[in-house]
Amino acid sequence: MIPDFKINKRQLLKLTLAALVTPFMRMNNLVAKDLDETPTLQTDARLGINLASIKDWNTELPFVDMFKMSRTWVSQQKGKDWGAGPKLDLDENGWVKRLEENCFANTIICSDSKGHYPSGNYTVFYDGEGELSFDGEYNSFKVVKSLPGKIILKVNQKKGMFIVNIIKTNPNNYLRNIRVIIPGSESEYLNNPWNPSFLKRWAGVACLRMMDFMVTNDSKQISWSNRPKPEDASYAIKGVPVEMLVDLANRLNSEIWFCMPHQAEDDYVKHFARYVKENLNVKLRAWIEYSNEAWNGIFSQNEYMGIQGKLLKLDENVWEAGWKYYSLRSVQIFKIWEDIFEGTKRIVRVLSSQAANSYVSEVIVKYNNAFKNTDVLAIAPYVTLIVQPKNEHGITEEVVSGWNKSQLFDYINKISLPNSIQWIESNKKITDKYHLNIVCYEAGQHLIGVFGSENNDKVTNLFLEANESPQMGEIYSQFLNAWTSRGGDLICVFNSVSSWSKWGSWGLLQYYDDNPNGSPKYLAVIKWAISRGQKMSI
Repeated sequence: MIPDFKINKRQLLKLTLAALVTPFMRMNNLVAKDLDETPTLQTDARLGINLASIKDWNTELPFVDMFKMSRTWVSQQKGKDWGAGPKLDLDENGWVKRLEENCFANTIICSDSKGHYPSGNYTVFYDGEGELSFDGEYNSFKVVKSLPGKIILKVNQKKGMFIVNIIKTNPNNYLRNIRVIIPGSESEYLNNPWNPSFLKRWAGVACLRMMDFMVTNDSKQISWSNRPKPEDASYAIKGVPVEMLVDLANRLNSEIWFCMPHQAEDDYVKHFARYVKENLNVKLRAWIEYSNEAWNGIFSQNEYMGIQGKLLKLDENVWEAGWKYYSLRSVQIFKIWEDIFEGTKRIVRVLSSQAANSYVSEVIVKYNNAFKNTDVLAIAPYVTLIVQPKNEHGITEEVVSGWNKSQLFDYINKISLPNSIQWIESNKKITDKYHLNIVCYEAGQHLIGVFGSENNDKVTNLFLEANESPQMGEIYSQFLNAWTSRGGDLICVFNSVSSWSKWGSWGLLQYYDDNPNGSPKYLAVIKWAISRGQKMSI
């Protein structure tokens, strides 16, 4: 049986525990010292977007080559259970170099089982010698033509899971550089790797935040030699390479927000910054953030920064030592970018913090006068309702499972939205004090069950119904207007397109082929962007 990893549970934890974690708070007031007289930058509320992660369950289909979303190859042995084959020998780009006798290898390039990827004739290109085959849930794949290096594969409307198998491969000229091109793009994919529908949807967006595209959370990247490369078999493993990220920003004429890996060496940062300087449209700015949610204890970057902060004796408390190390290393990274770019005109230096705890924000921006080398403070003021089996505030699984949609939105309007606005206001006081702009690195609704409550069908169905309702569009409009009226700048909604489930309903749309008129929250966001002068379309 093929295991189903379509649900991104790590994403659930990221967004859930980010709101649950309440770091140690000192009650004393911090006093800013040595503040310069630089005025706060002119604010300009605009829409940015967090692009959904590149995985086989991605439903936005950003690439015309669907193989770029594939999982790591799985070794199979005939007659044995799934994944029971011997360890595979892969080359540096992730291609299978040889197969043992009576064995084969396969990978899932699309695990969407609801038919949301194109029907028609796919063109499969490959280098090397061997034999490929294709599997799906509904016998949806038929080889129309097979030539050396090229296969025409007909995919019908039933579709289902899309699996590529390597049945045979010549160790002296093994199968590699496999490309699975969606219908209609076989003649253009070398010049334009991006799905036309993807480009059309995000034309006019102000900024592309690449956190998930770069596989930032728990990143293992350290040296430049181990970075993601364009020739990698899949971008789902290490992330999308900088060459592709910059190309996308240039095509969309959008600013771009990079998240530097938390263990990246200075040499890595220098090479990355140099490539961006030399290749990003000179009219576009690069936003620079060190890692993602360094304050959030569910990620390895948080533990790493706490350890580094303690080693440097930045604070006795491991949390605050980590926050201060994050601040310190962020400024070091900013300075590398400044040196490469010969100034700050084309870059935006970002420090991020926990929206619900402005104390963390002040520690980060104040430490070692980091605010003097920073442009913006970024927060994620989600409109939040987290349902647990037990809750000291009384909002339990039992209570919420008995609500109707009207009761849910009554809570959101009276509690969740005001809380979000209060977080904005608290952090805005910090940015005003230290002459920084305030931006959102993430934002949107945050209705989720956790610690077992996600398995309550009544809670899940209530949240799913709420996300597709006109009232949710109204909540987004109220939030965006509140953000604008309180002096907010860029707001990067989380996220672009991803399917909804018990693990959350993060996508503005669920599938690449959704009718946008069926998603009130998507309409609210795009209409707000248009009202701000962005040339976006619905």
